[in-house]
Amino acid sequence: MKTIIVEQVGPTRWITLNRPDKLNAINYDMVNELRAELNSAAVDDNTKVLVLTANGRAFSSGYDLSELAEDEISGALRWHGILEDDVSLTMQLWSFPKPTIAAVHGWVLAGGCELAMACDMIIATDKAKFGEPEVKYGSGPATLLMPFIIGQKKTNELLFTGDTIDAEEALRIGLINKVVSEESLHNEVRALIKKIAPTPLSTLRLTKIGLIRAQEATGIRQAISANMDVSAILNGSDSPEQKEFDDIVRKEGLKQALAWRDARFEESLEAKGKGK
Repeated sequence: MKTIIVEQVGPTRWITLNRPDKLNAINYDMVNELRAELNSAAVDDNTKVLVLTANGRAFSSGYDLSELAEDEISGALRWHGILEDDVSLTMQLWSFPKPTIAAVHGWVLAGGCELAMACDMIIATDKAKFGEPEVKYGSGPATLLMPFIIGQKKTNELLFTGDTIDAEEALRIGLINKVVSEESLHNEVRALIKKIAPTPLSTLRLTKIGLIRAQEATGIRQAISANMDVSAILNGSDSPEQKEFDDIVRKEGLKQALAWRDARFEESLEAKGKGK
């Protein structure tokens, strides 16, 4: 089964993540299908706007940790190759030559959060929750877009703690553009498209080039490349937390591994409270 659904509606290419039973976790097939579809939409003059959305209860929980655990990836060199594919997808979306909109709901986490951040605009439902929780199992973000969007201090807080934030907080800090109800999400996206689509394609393309070059002048590409190198070392370090997490995934499943991860932090907080 295809991991994405593609529909052309007038001037808009709608791409829908379609692994709802896995909370749209991004696996190898989805990476390849998204990259191919982005290539197609980029050269299609009938497409003026691209929308990325998802089926099911969540936009995306991030990269498929079950798939990665089953592969038993070891060593920084092999991790670098995998991360390079992931980062290339996110940056392909970030540099897409036309306006892009992420329409998100539910969990928007880790690599899924990075895909949303790579879009020019994000419209979220009031039930959406955002975060980069990788630090909780000994990893880190693959594509370090966050400090360029919300600033360094808030990024520091979210990456060191692995905390998630709700849609209203995401709006307050500038991570997203608008909060809407679950029922009105796609109608709000269509209303935004109606404001963009009348502009000639050439004007949209040149405006996007200007926006990309302005961000490139801040050193965003160099920073993301440097972080990818560090992330490969981190993921290849085989920390005790990583080994335990992956072992539980293989033996008991991802749900149990995530429960173990969360319990570690709850126990740590309780221990600190008792020590006061």
